[in-house]
Amino acid sequence: MKYLIVGLGNIGPEYVDTRHNIGFNIADKLVEELDGRFELLKLAYYAEVSLKGKKLHVIKPTTYMNLSGKAVNYWMKELKVAPENVLVLVDDLALPLGKLRMKLQGSSAGHNGLKSIEELCGGQNYARLRFGISDNFRKGQQAEYVLGRFDKDEQKELPILINKAVTMIKSFATIGAAQTMTLYNK
Repeated sequence: MKYLIVGLGNIGPEYVDTRHNIGFNIADKLVEELDGRFELLKLAYYAEVSLKGKKLHVIKPTTYMNLSGKAVNYWMKELKVAPENVLVLVDDLALPLGKLRMKLQGSSAGHNGLKSIEELCGGQNYARLRFGISDNFRKGQQAEYVLGRFDKDEQKELPILINKAVTMIKSFATIGAAQTMTLYNK
C-alpha cells in the first residue's frame, strides 16, 4: 500500500521556519527519520521512504501555498494514490500552539493551501494533520503572523511537537486514520 504525505509551505529562504511552513518542517523530520532524502522533481520536492512494508511518497510543493493543489493533484495522479491515502500536514490558526488534530475530511477553514487542494483534487475527502500555531496576533496582522517565525519560547517546544506529528503520520500509515485519531486527538 502507498501513501502520499504532503507538507504544506512556501519555498524560499524568507519562509524557512515560519509558522506557515510547519508542514515542510514535519515532512523534513519524517523523511530524515526514515533515512530518505528529497529531490527536486515536477512541482515538488519529493522523497520516497518505506515504513513497515508501506511506501510513503512525501512531497513539499514548490508551487507556493496558494497553488498547493496543483502539485497534490499531479502527484496523486502520477503515483495513483487514492484520496483516502493522502495526508496533508498543515498549520492551523484555530488550534493553540502545538495542539495536533487529525481529521479525515473537512472544510479548508479559510486556509489557502487547503482551498487549492479542495478545488483541484476533487473535494475534501483526504486526511489532514492540523498543527496548531495559535491566533496570537492583532486584528489585521494575520498574514504577518503566519509568515513570521516562531518566537523563542515557541521554538523550544517545536522539536517535541514535530516528533509527535511524525509519530501520528507513521500511525496513519500503519494502523489507519480512525485509530490514529482515537489515540492522539485528545
